[in-house]
Amino acid sequence: MADILYRWPEAAKFGRRVPKEKFYEHGTVSTAVREKFINEVQRITWAYKLAEATINLPSTPAVPEIQVFTIDAKTDDVSEAVLGAIDKAIPFPIIFEIARQRGEQPETRAVAAHKQLGTGAPKLSAYYSTGWQRGDTSRQDLPTAITLPALYAVLLQPLTPITARPGEEMSDVADRLAAVRKLEREVTTLKRKLRTELQLNRKIELRRELKERQAALAALV
Repeated sequence: MADILYRWPEAAKFGRRVPKEKFYEHGTVSTAVREKFINEVQRITWAYKLAEATINLPSTPAVPEIQVFTIDAKTDDVSEAVLGAIDKAIPFPIIFEIARQRGEQPETRAVAAHKQLGTGAPKLSAYYSTGWQRGDTSRQDLPTAITLPALYAVLLQPLTPITARPGEEMSDVADRLAAVRKLEREVTTLKRKLRTELQLNRKIELRRELKERQAALAALV
């Protein structure tokens, strides 16, 4: 994971405020998620549209455009349930920037899920995020890319805690990261069981399982 914030192209600026209620109207948003919108979100801005018409990169059905949404938080952060509701309502990949105020210091973090578009509802990976960056942090120019799908991949890559392997698509990275997180949970559970297990033969079995999971985890990262 790299703590990078990008300088979005002026030509792609959209700058349209989106009422929170618009997302309530789309699909089934539970009462609990509505409450999170109310309690956590001050303002949602559709900030930039990265598209063939705005940045002159060819699109594909998989990545027709890339949207940048800015969310001003009422509190310390915005939950993934809110991001997921927005992601499901917008039929394009989204990069979110969450802005908060820490005393006198504004801070921002970038967060996104890998979104796969298809005939049904979009498929979302887990959310990946940078750390919080000070408001005066220097932003970087967009990375070089020749298509919108290629740009989407390089925008997501710094958010993930693992590095894409040669020839690996972002969908493969997302699947590998999901497997990593599953193995990490299993390793934590096995370590906890090992600390409390009293029977020697069971301890030996738990150690064997732990070594297997750790080896599999090492192979993935």
